[in-house]
Amino acid sequence: MRWRRVLLIVALLCAVSLVISFLTLDRWLYVALDPGPFEPSAAPAAPNYAEPSAWAALPTLDDDADVSLPELPALGPGVAKADVFYVHPTTIVGTQWNMPIDDPAVVKATARGATLIQASAFNACCAVYAPRYRQASGKAFVHPSPDGDRAIDLAYGDVAAAFASFLERRGEGRPFILASHSQGTVLAARLLREKIWGKPIGKHLVVAYLIGGPISRQTIGEDIPVCASEEQGGCVVGWNARGPHYERNDLEFKDAPSATRICVNPLTWKTDGAAAPASQNQGAVFFDAEPPAVLPAFADAACREDGNMWISQLDRMPARDFASGLLLWTMGPENYHPIEYQLYYVNLRKNAVRRVEAFQAAHASP
Repeated sequence: MRWRRVLLIVALLCAVSLVISFLTLDRWLYVALDPGPFEPSAAPAAPNYAEPSAWAALPTLDDDADVSLPELPALGPGVAKADVFYVHPTTIVGTQWNMPIDDPAVVKATARGATLIQASAFNACCAVYAPRYRQASGKAFVHPSPDGDRAIDLAYGDVAAAFASFLERRGEGRPFILASHSQGTVLAARLLREKIWGKPIGKHLVVAYLIGGPISRQTIGEDIPVCASEEQGGCVVGWNARGPHYERNDLEFKDAPSATRICVNPLTWKTDGAAAPASQNQGAVFFDAEPPAVLPAFADAACREDGNMWISQLDRMPARDFASGLLLWTMGPENYHPIEYQLYYVNLRKNAVRRVEAFQAAHASP
């Protein structure tokens, strides 16, 4: 009987440890993965954007951004009259301040966790350009420090260089969309502010979808408008999806208080705070589920005073691959950050088409 009592105590201690680990995961994750001091000499080699291997998606490549469903056909890159420059989110967790772009695990994670499930949303309107870059450790964003700032600066330098290559590769005068998520949104917002807005190229900007980041009017600049209608051009769209019972944890961006964040409702394309029912959701799409399918009326949306976009009605999540499910679980209850594109995939896809068409009509020669 004594050994049974010992086993029971051990089992209880294991259960308690698991609960504590879950409840404090946000606190110890980046402690366990601390990159240490930032050393410029230890940074991976810089990408050469003249080489196709430095891109996760290009119009000349057969890549994951080309994937589509039968009911959501893609427009061939050679036919598209506009382009999208897409900056991917953090796609892998490691012990380095900046990850190499040619690491096989990084390449695979970026394809499955970004290019496929996010950048593909734009293949109905645009030729897709998605650079690889030496992404910064997530610690740089959730636990800011001088070392983390250096890692972010290095990642931004890659994105800025990729954008310069993008401008060289595309036809002069073509309209373009800037799109991003999470870490990519932090970098894309800086790119918008420093390299696009107020510059000659800025007049060709259709819209900037800066999703899932700490984007405020202060972040992008007071002179850059926030989109207030579904066809408005030269403006910014952003949202951060959370549930009404979400509690902020140590995996949140520290740059801007959520109450100051931009929120444009992806079901109405307005900022007025009015709730949009799930019936207005034309379809979520999870390419990390088998088989992927359009799931209409999957989630509602309402921009709230706290700066987040609340989801109070959410359909049952389809069975997805292990990595995708683990990421959503890790972020904590009612934090929908990893699936902010997928939840409103069809609405986003169709809105990109509509904004490009409206932009072209407004700038057509008489």
